[in-house]
Amino acid sequence: MNIQQEIKRKITENRIAWRGHALKRMMERAISREAVKKAIQDCIIVEEYPDDFPFPSFLLLGYYENTPLHVVCSINQDYLWIITAYEPDESKWEGDFQTRRR
Repeated sequence: MNIQQEIKRKITENRIAWRGHALKRMMERAISREAVKKAIQDCIIVEEYPDDFPFPSFLLLGYYENTPLHVVCSINQDYLWIITAYEPDESKWEGDFQTRRR
């Protein structure tokens, strides 16, 4: 099973753990849990961070009501851990929201 399939499985099974940092930032940015869940249902992996601790993490791109969302998460055998979520800044990302501007 690949990472995207595993992410979808964890969402379907409601095996999501929300880091306190994620919830705080999401509240500040007016991003709901539902928006994050919907956005990562059909996400793509933009970047991988294999050396992150305690688990490798990923930057995902998904959309909620035509709004792009970046979600940083990690995954272990038990949960999909949501680390943070934000709307990508067009001054830092190309129009595809997958390529960082230089």
